[in-house]
Amino acid sequence: MIGRPSFFCSALMCVVSLDVAQLAVAQEDSNLSDASRVEVYKTTEETKLRVFIYNPEKLSAGDERGAIVFFHGGGWRSGIPDQFAPHCRLLASKGMVAITAEYRLTKKHGTPAWRCLEDAKSAMRYVRSNAADLGIGPDRIAVGGGSAGGHLAACIGLDVAGFDAEGEDTSVPAFADAMVLFNPALNIAKLPDTYRWQGRNTKASPLQLVKTDAPPTLIFHGTADKTVRHTQAVGFEKAMVEAGNDCRLVSFEGAGHGFFFFGRGDGSAYEETTSAMVAFLENSGFIEN
Repeated sequence: MIGRPSFFCSALMCVVSLDVAQLAVAQEDSNLSDASRVEVYKTTEETKLRVFIYNPEKLSAGDERGAIVFFHGGGWRSGIPDQFAPHCRLLASKGMVAITAEYRLTKKHGTPAWRCLEDAKSAMRYVRSNAADLGIGPDRIAVGGGSAGGHLAACIGLDVAGFDAEGEDTSVPAFADAMVLFNPALNIAKLPDTYRWQGRNTKASPLQLVKTDAPPTLIFHGTADKTVRHTQAVGFEKAMVEAGNDCRLVSFEGAGHGFFFFGRGDGSAYEETTSAMVAFLENSGFIEN
């Protein structure tokens, strides 16, 4: 791991070049049998979408615990929420309600990529509207994600406009109160339409969505990532800080895409990133000390 880059680093942003072969993970149905609850948050023409909820001990309805909703990676075309199950188990052991969510995928469901963002917003609205039953504070809901899921999380954290499901109650906010992003795609404004954003990518590019009063943000990224370039994270951090936001990039020297996964390599990157994540969520008031 290397130190935090200067807020005023002059590195240029790279247009994301997502290597689907590198991002793709197993597409079997999730079977997170150790989740405390499994709920359908949305029914679409293609499928029913679920959230897998990991509860801390002694949780009661009406509690106002901190919570986090994770979105898996896979280039908006593949992947399963199991990717963040280890993170959910860890955070539940720290007293948070931790959730990992399904969303429609371009390969599996034949839907355009922008539906992924629509579903992510629906998942956040489900959690917030059911906060009392879930034992969650409605203003203590963080969001996390990796790669394409990190892109979805960043869009939510920056309160992206539009991408709302037809008939959904938009009076329920879909934004997040903090962001934890793992090698996220942060500049998709010029993404080729082979990724099926159908021209909507310019409206869903986190770098272009940066504003003042964004939620506190922690980013992990490897300097040798060839799927989502490290320069994207550097440029995003710079833009966020210049806008007056609390944003920290933690860079890992020589690390490639997905370096943070549980079970990857000797496990040290997983341990370092999750330790930093827990500290960030404690400092941001999502975990009780």
